[in-house]
Amino acid sequence: MTQQESVTQQERKSRKEVIGVVISNKMEKTVTVKVSCKMRHPKYQKVIERSSKYYAHDESNSLAVGQKVRMMETRPLSKLKRWRVIEAL
Repeated sequence: MTQQESVTQQERKSRKEVIGVVISNKMEKTVTVKVSCKMRHPKYQKVIERSSKYYAHDESNSLAVGQKVRMMETRPLSKLKRWRVIEAL
């Protein structure tokens, strides 16, 4: 293993990974994924759900709406795509 390869593997480990649900697959090689997390309101202490929508690259183009997926942050692939699907859960 060369120095270059070990550096790239260490960089990959530091990339963010999130789990979400596919909400749209109407584009070619792209899926829209909703990532949600629950948090407690700082003042009122009520548990609320916050969600974000991401565009992710799906090379196989085989994901269906409603599937859970794991995504990894990657270099910009297009104007909006910054995530890549690793696996379907």
